[in-house]
Amino acid sequence: MLVVLILAFVASAMAQVPQPCAGPASFTGRFRHTDRERKFFSEGKIYYDSVNQRIREFEFEDINSDKAVYDKLRLHNLNIEYTLDLKTRKCNVTVPRRGFRPYGVPPQGKFRGSGTVGAVGVPNEQVTVNIFEGDFAPKEPFFVTVTSPDCFVVEFGAYASDFGYEHREFYDVVSGITDPMAFVPPQECISP
Repeated sequence: MLVVLILAFVASAMAQVPQPCAGPASFTGRFRHTDRERKFFSEGKIYYDSVNQRIREFEFEDINSDKAVYDKLRLHNLNIEYTLDLKTRKCNVTVPRRGFRPYGVPPQGKFRGSGTVGAVGVPNEQVTVNIFEGDFAPKEPFFVTVTSPDCFVVEFGAYASDFGYEHREFYDVVSGITDPMAFVPPQECISP
């Protein structure tokens, strides 16, 4: 009887461990992206659609103290990336540099801990977050921090041997796409 009781307590405790979650299918928000090796920093606005594998970013970059402003539209399902330099209005059309990675917790993510971000004890000024880590492939680790219980991404970091380390922070995130024209290519990028 004691063994059955202990197994019931263990099963109950295991059921409370947060599990990987996909996150919202689409969101609009702001981001920061840092690459210390290349002395690269960008921040901007993001529109994200995981169902159709589309990402639109308006980036304000600072590379080695040279500032640039870009409108980047990645349509992974069509294997097209549009990059419009908003200063020169020159558009570059290529294939996306890397494959689509959803901003949620991949199924292989292992729960590592929870915490609270914000002003604890002040109503509506804090959020509970869960931290997960794992590997996309051998020697390609990742970590992701998401809100609980709705699984909005707060922080994402990953390493790939061919691209190096990527670190992003997300904030002011709302569910859905707030601009119905978010995934329309810039006019300068469409051939006449």
